[in-house]
Amino acid sequence: MIRQDQNGFSQRIRVDWLEYTANLVLAGNSRDDITAALDDRLREKLSVGQNPERGNRAKAITILTKVWVSPPSELRTLRDEGLDSLRRLAPNNRILLHWCMCAAVYPFFGIVADSTGRLLRLQGSAAAVQVQRRLRERLGERETVARAARRILRGFVDWGVLLETEDKGIYRSAARRPVDDTPLAIWAIKAVLTAQANKPQSAGFLLSGPHLFPFNIGIPSTRDLEADEDIEITRHGLNHDVLLVLAQATPP
Repeated sequence: MIRQDQNGFSQRIRVDWLEYTANLVLAGNSRDDITAALDDRLREKLSVGQNPERGNRAKAITILTKVWVSPPSELRTLRDEGLDSLRRLAPNNRILLHWCMCAAVYPFFGIVADSTGRLLRLQGSAAAVQVQRRLRERLGERETVARAARRILRGFVDWGVLLETEDKGIYRSAARRPVDDTPLAIWAIKAVLTAQANKPQSAGFLLSGPHLFPFNIGIPSTRDLEADEDIEITRHGLNHDVLLVLAQATPP
């Protein structure tokens, strides 16, 4: 099932909250226990002194749990592989896991990242109003979209992938983070294909496109890609890009 572009990532989510959530899953906690632990951790950060049913804290917990605790059924294998990688990766590489899972579960997150990355490549900076304009062109005139985009951009600053400038609402890119880990790169390819509705793309674009602007990811060899049963490869002549899609499950 291919999900449509959707909003829902409407809060400023810190990467350490995602890390905390994923570690709670790895420790074998139940969904109820994880929700309670997140509520306790965020109590002094969101909806302080309040406990509204759909306040910012509750919305943030919904996002965190949907990413790592109970993603859509078609993303659970991707989530499980991501958790396996999280066990072995150093902290500086884990941010790619969180980035890609957010984009796979919430396509809107990836759309904001893509718009931001394109602006950074074009002019070396990205203004919030420019990102919002591009989103309106794609998704329509909705205040909820503009508000969510602002919060995601501020989240990018929290994650350390965007830097504020002297001009309010204008950002520049932080230094790109090198990722030289073939299994992680292949997992990221699958996550990006999922986020982009499984449109055939080259490995180079999938890992070097504007949607992954914070990272400098080593491209896996064709042999390594062929060894992954979840990826199908189509060749278009000797001098053309190899295109990748997610393999479709064979009906029983």
